[in-house]
Amino acid sequence: MVQWKELAKKILNKGTDDNFLRLIDLVENIVSKVLSIALLVIMVVSLVDLVIFLAMDIFTEPVGFFNQTIIELFGLFLNILITLELMENITGYLKQHIVQVELVIITSLIAVARKIIIFDFDNYSSLELIALAVAILALSGSYWLIRRTTRNRKR
Repeated sequence: MVQWKELAKKILNKGTDDNFLRLIDLVENIVSKVLSIALLVIMVVSLVDLVIFLAMDIFTEPVGFFNQTIIELFGLFLNILITLELMENITGYLKQHIVQVELVIITSLIAVARKIIIFDFDNYSSLELIALAVAILALSGSYWLIRRTTRNRKR
C-alpha cells in the first residue's frame, strides 16, 4: 500500500502545470509539422495539376492558348496561392508560437476572392453572391482594424 502511495505522489508531482504545458506545446508542434507536410503535398499536387492543365490546354486540338475557360485557370492559380498563405500561417506559428491574425484574415480574403472570381452565375443565386460580398466587407473591415491597431502600437 505504501508503494502505491509513493507511486501516486510521483505521478502527481510529475503532473505539474509546467510539465503539462510542455506536453501541450510538444503536441502543438507535432500537429503543426504534420499540417505543414500535408500542405506541401497539396501544394505539389496542385502545382502539377496546374502544369498539366496548361500543357493540355496549349497542346491539344484545337491548337491555341487557353481553350478552357480562363476562370478555371485563375481558380487553380488561386488554389496554390491560398496553399502558400496557409503554409505561411503555419510556419509563422512554428516560429513565434502565436497565430498571426492578420495572415489568417488575408488568407480568408484570398479564399473569398477566389470564390467570387470563379462564381458561376448559372448555378448560384444572387443571394449567395451578396453573402460573399458581406463576407468580403467583414474581412476587409477586420483587416483594416487590425492594421490600424498594429500601426498605432508601433508608434
